[in-house]
Amino acid sequence: MSYDPALVEALEIVDGADAEGIPLKLVGGMAVRYLCPEYPPRIRDGQDLDLASSSAARRNLTDFLTNRGLIADKNFNALYGHKQLYFRSPDRLQTIDILVDSFEMCHVLEFRDRLSRYPKTLDPADLLLSKLQIVELNSKDAQDICYLLAKFPVADGDSIGTIGLTRIGELIASDWGWWRTITLNLIKVHDLVTTDHEGPAGPLRPKNAEQDVPSALMKIHSYAEEVPKSGKWKLRSKIGEKKKWYQVPEEVPHD
Repeated sequence: MSYDPALVEALEIVDGADAEGIPLKLVGGMAVRYLCPEYPPRIRDGQDLDLASSSAARRNLTDFLTNRGLIADKNFNALYGHKQLYFRSPDRLQTIDILVDSFEMCHVLEFRDRLSRYPKTLDPADLLLSKLQIVELNSKDAQDICYLLAKFPVADGDSIGTIGLTRIGELIASDWGWWRTITLNLIKVHDLVTTDHEGPAGPLRPKNAEQDVPSALMKIHSYAEEVPKSGKWKLRSKIGEKKKWYQVPEEVPHD
């Protein structure tokens, strides 16, 4: 892995929290960069840091970060701290966004009970789902999806070191909205990767990919079509896209 100051700093924070018994994991592009060091990283100056933790650790985590010199957005954290915490460096050049118990974007992805699966990051299946839930998918998201699928095999069950289909099925078999967004994005990314679309770090499919990305995308799509659906899913499917099936993420200002 080439030297990456932002990633080194992020890992220092994660390791420091772990040493104090505080669950804290990398998410987003930084997590993908850590898990996929063989692939060209997408790096930009002043990159914000996205992390995940649990509500049970919120107070200890706040103390830990402020003791490191980070400044809490007290108004934001008072209003939204049950699901998200926000800190910044004293020079305002870096921000730290911490998701608590779940991702709440276009859909809700709960991860509280899965924080211990990987030492530094969320589980690859959860990282993949955090990207596949985005309705307005951009090239950065598509690159992260492809990198994860290039690195980790898609497999039945929910084993460590795989993209577990059981984890995906838990969400899409009972929630038509989740299913719709994921299946649309799988096709969208498949079209991009098979037409040699470029992402911010180069080709979406890295030349040294360990897994076949188009096949992995189609394997998940086939599973999504075939997995038995709940009665709730079937009722919602009758309405289809006539009713919005996702949330629009809210942009909240910070101090």
